[in-house]
Amino acid sequence: MNLIFLGPPGSGKGTQAVRLAKEKGWVHLSTGDVLRAAVKAGTELGKQADGFMTRGELVPDELIVSLIEEKIAAGELANGFILDGFPRTVPQAKSLDEMFGKNKIKLDKAILLDVGDEEILKRIMGRAEKEGRADDTPDVVRNRLKVYREQTQPIENLYREQSVLTPIPGEDTPDNIYAAILKVVS
Repeated sequence: MNLIFLGPPGSGKGTQAVRLAKEKGWVHLSTGDVLRAAVKAGTELGKQADGFMTRGELVPDELIVSLIEEKIAAGELANGFILDGFPRTVPQAKSLDEMFGKNKIKLDKAILLDVGDEEILKRIMGRAEKEGRADDTPDVVRNRLKVYREQTQPIENLYREQSVLTPIPGEDTPDNIYAAILKVVS
C-alpha cells in the first residue's frame, strides 16, 4: 500500500507513520531522511541537494520528487511506502502525482490526522518543555500552524477530489489513533 500522511505539526504523523511502516514492512519516507541519505550516498541528486542545504536554502520541489523517483527506480518502494512531511504544497502534490503516473504508482490513501489548533499547541508546548526546546514558543507554534493552514491544508481538497483522502480523528490516545489507521489500511 502507498500512503501519504497529512496533518499539522504535532499531529503525530511521524509517530504513527513509523509504527505502521514497521508493522507492515513498508518504507517510511520522511523528506529530511531522504535528503540526508542521498547526500550521504553521494548520488548526483544528493550532491545537488547538498548544495542547497549547505547554503541553508530550501531544496527545490523537483529535486525532492526526483529523489523519491530514484527510490522507486531502485525498487526500494516496491512493497509499499508512507510519505511523511511531503507534499507540503499543492504544486508539490501535483508534481508528485505526475511522477507517480509516469512510474505507474498508485496512491492508495492520503491519511489526514485531524487535530485542532489548541490540542496541537498543548502537545508541542509539552514536548518543548520535556525536551528543553526553547524554539517552540506559543507564537512560533501558532505561526507554524498558520503556515500549515495556508500552504498545506489546501492539499486536502486535491486528495478529496481524487477520492483518496481519509480523515482520522487525531485527538485520542496514540494507540486508539493507530487502531483507526489500521482499520483504514487493512
